[in-house]
Amino acid sequence: MKGIWIGVDVGTTGVRAIAYEASGVSRASAEAFYPLRTPHPDWAEERPSEIRAATEQVVREAADALRYQGRTPSGIALSTVMHSLIPLDAAKQPLTDMQTWADSRSAGIVRELKENEPELCRSFYERTGCPMHACYPLAKIIWLKRKRPELFARTKYIGSIKDHLFHAFTGEFLIDRSTASTTALYNAHELRWDAEILNFIGITEEMLPPVISTTEARPLAADAAERMHLTVGLPVVIGATDGVLVNVGIGAVSAGQLSATIGTSGAVRMLVGEPRTDDAMRTWCYNLVDGLWVAGGAINNGGMILRWMRDKICHFSEAQMAALDVDAYDLMTMKAAKIPAGSDGLILLPFFTGERAPYWNSDLRGLFFGLSLNHSRSHMIRAVMEGICYGMHSVFDALREFGEVRDIRVSGSFTKSPLWMQILADVLGEPLVLPSNSEGAAYGAAVLGFIAAGEMAGIADTAALVHAKKVYMPDEENHKIYTQLSDISGRLYRNLQKEFAEIAAYQARY
Repeated sequence: MKGIWIGVDVGTTGVRAIAYEASGVSRASAEAFYPLRTPHPDWAEERPSEIRAATEQVVREAADALRYQGRTPSGIALSTVMHSLIPLDAAKQPLTDMQTWADSRSAGIVRELKENEPELCRSFYERTGCPMHACYPLAKIIWLKRKRPELFARTKYIGSIKDHLFHAFTGEFLIDRSTASTTALYNAHELRWDAEILNFIGITEEMLPPVISTTEARPLAADAAERMHLTVGLPVVIGATDGVLVNVGIGAVSAGQLSATIGTSGAVRMLVGEPRTDDAMRTWCYNLVDGLWVAGGAINNGGMILRWMRDKICHFSEAQMAALDVDAYDLMTMKAAKIPAGSDGLILLPFFTGERAPYWNSDLRGLFFGLSLNHSRSHMIRAVMEGICYGMHSVFDALREFGEVRDIRVSGSFTKSPLWMQILADVLGEPLVLPSNSEGAAYGAAVLGFIAAGEMAGIADTAALVHAKKVYMPDEENHKIYTQLSDISGRLYRNLQKEFAEIAAYQARY
């Protein structure tokens, strides 16, 4: 029997556990979801206990399915979302809900730092690979200290969803280098928590978990093993963050290969041999494994805007779709496909939750531009798809300066829509490769398990295992249309800086 590792992909609103053989063949899978709470404007929180319960549920279901097949997993490996913050008590238990990457309540603090300390912000970026932005724990901790001093005083440790889960499974409070490198607190060149940054925000290194390599493992504790129907002592590989593992999972592991992902948010990434930063501070750089990093940029607003369109504009209820026996997104795609490229001049700036790359501006807000009486909901649906792709293009432009692009592989929920993939190919003006395995992060985590067990030599092994399922070639006429409209979109962003800041301030009153 071939070895099997369960790759666990903890996402923004759901978690998947997929049991893989090294070849990429999946033998069992399970999925569960949890709510994203937005109690105030700019807040985006989740309950760590709900994420842990959902994670244990899917691992248990995958393990049970394997047992039914007469198979036993070799271990589990973790992939989790980036930039989360959990204040912990002396027992390393959460004191409050977790701030997610989408939480931008610290935007005012970031604005203040950029205006008053621009050179300090650049210095922090060059050392950590993280641009100054509200998504990062650096800003979140300053907000906690200023706005919730009583909670900060009770905080004995600073955690993330990765170390929270790893502690629950193994009893050890540790963090992987990949997750550490997404905090804006970790010196990417010296491979340690940055003492100057910690002193600047007012915490000590003792409050943070020790950092280990992404392929290190610890034994599964007895109580966790019982909850997940696994064997006590089974290796738990700490793994990396979901964004960087996507490249591994879809085989984008060679020079010139990029990954483009649109799920709840979106990102474009490429592998680099050492920490790389951008003179214009448009991109980030995070660790993958020892000696390999991933440079790229993530946009805040991806599929979440299409979901907003489904719920708030189209009003496609679950019951209504069930009665028609139609998937809401399939219906939306069908409507958008009837609209020509460019949506008859309707442009969406999809900045509903501010924006990360390449602008790193939490004050940005969404905007439909060019509306006229001939525009319908179908136009708006297509404009959402196109506007998100314009955002991906702006990140792609920055990454092209890091090296020649050989091919772009895609992953994420948008791969269920051939129309959306074609739009992205047309916007970028580049072919897109849909790989045979589009569950990038879960397989990427499993690969780290195989590497830890000595069953794979390194992540480059996936290049020969993941093949092209389909290639989407760009349409030259559509590319010309999108180049013009994307340029207008960029100018709208640049010309509305004052208005974005004013409307963000107005909304913050409530």
